[in-house]
Amino acid sequence: MKKTDIAMIILISSISVISSFYISKMIFSEASTGSAKVKTIDKIEVTIKDPSSDIFNKKAINPAVPIQITEDQSKSDISKGQ
Repeated sequence: MKKTDIAMIILISSISVISSFYISKMIFSEASTGSAKVKTIDKIEVTIKDPSSDIFNKKAINPAVPIQITEDQSKSDISKGQ
């Protein structure tokens, strides 16, 4: 390639970059100067409240323990220790 070919490529590419910059700025630069209202949340409290005694008490059923309901307790696997 000659020096004039390289200079022409550089000139065309720089013109296309500059023109695409201004065209994209005209299309996408719809900046809004208005204000917006944003919902805010209440402040999170640091204190921990005690759980409800209706649910968390010593007589409550533990769902992690397997329970078998039968008419006769002697036939139960739990009563036999198995």
